[in-house]
Amino acid sequence: MPTFYRRVISPIRDLSESGKLSGLLLLLATVFSLAISNSALGESYLRLWETHIGIAPLEKTVSHWINDGLMVIFFFLVGLEIKREVLYGELTNLRAALLPVVAAVGGVTAPALIYLLFTTGTDLTHGWAVPTATDIAFSLGILSLLGDRVPFSLRIFLTALAIIDDLMAVVIIAIFYTADLNMTYLLGSVGILAVLVALNRLKIGWLPLYFLLGLALWYCVLKSGVHATIAGVLLALTIPTDAIERIEHALQKPVSYIILPVFALANTAIILSVDTLRELTSPLSLGIALGLLLGKPIGIFGACWLMIKTGMASLPANVNWRRLLGLGFTAGIGFTMAIFIANLSFSDASRIDLAKLAVILGSILSALVGIFLLRPRPDMVAATADKPKLVKEA
Repeated sequence: MPTFYRRVISPIRDLSESGKLSGLLLLLATVFSLAISNSALGESYLRLWETHIGIAPLEKTVSHWINDGLMVIFFFLVGLEIKREVLYGELTNLRAALLPVVAAVGGVTAPALIYLLFTTGTDLTHGWAVPTATDIAFSLGILSLLGDRVPFSLRIFLTALAIIDDLMAVVIIAIFYTADLNMTYLLGSVGILAVLVALNRLKIGWLPLYFLLGLALWYCVLKSGVHATIAGVLLALTIPTDAIERIEHALQKPVSYIILPVFALANTAIILSVDTLRELTSPLSLGIALGLLLGKPIGIFGACWLMIKTGMASLPANVNWRRLLGLGFTAGIGFTMAIFIANLSFSDASRIDLAKLAVILGSILSALVGIFLLRPRPDMVAATADKPKLVKEA
């Protein structure tokens, strides 16, 4: 048993504590899903995700239950992180929050413009939001791979930026990816949300009541035409502040190690063919891949440069321009949220699959360039190798 623990359990625990395990599981799930989709078991595997389960009026395919059901929990966690950062974190101080906020806006705008540059004049423009999203788990996982060679301040900056990016993605989904509205259910959603807000204001802290009303809110939002995941964010914003950290702690591992890998399995079940690979040079694919690879760093770096040069903000501690550019490329890892938006952007299965492949390609290239730029240069390593480290970085 001690040998098994040392060789198997201990390394897994270390990966989990460092933040690398969640990104690794997403990567393994993607590779596995692509491999089995293109094997002799491919057709059975694809049919699995299209199997209908449930009873009317809640009968959906397995993939829809994952995207409209399980992912609500992921968005609930995102909402809790947003609320915590606004109340206690890096977004509490308006001046300190200004740089990541503006950087996030730039990191959403530039990828969208690059996508539209490739797709204007076609019927593909509805997918403009696909390359605007940053995958916080993957991007922070890349920084954790580099260990203490990346300043702690850069991790904090990327976390704040990615959370704002998630908030913007939620707003984009709510405004631009809403189907025909059912006013009855929409008004029901508003009424339930009002009750939740009232409970919060009255400082009623019994969480089962919030979750029960949250379930009703999810159903009404689902039936209203607004995407169901918005219910998760709205519920999170009404949760009592003293319960936020406890719920986050309880949900972090199930979301990172179960929900997101299952999402990856269901949403990367793509059959690769010669025609599909040839389409990687199409406007749709280039718009998404280059939007992530070039748009993110251009938008983030450009917005930060403008803010700093005009004296409205300053670089985070121990962060130089090279590291900031590396962070911009790292933010180009779209994956989870980008694939999620790809599902909402197109109705044609072949376009959805192509968009997902472009997201995967753009994210991989962004990660590689980000790692290259964030790694210390050999001359810097040599210059500091003999210097004693007086203070251990937090």
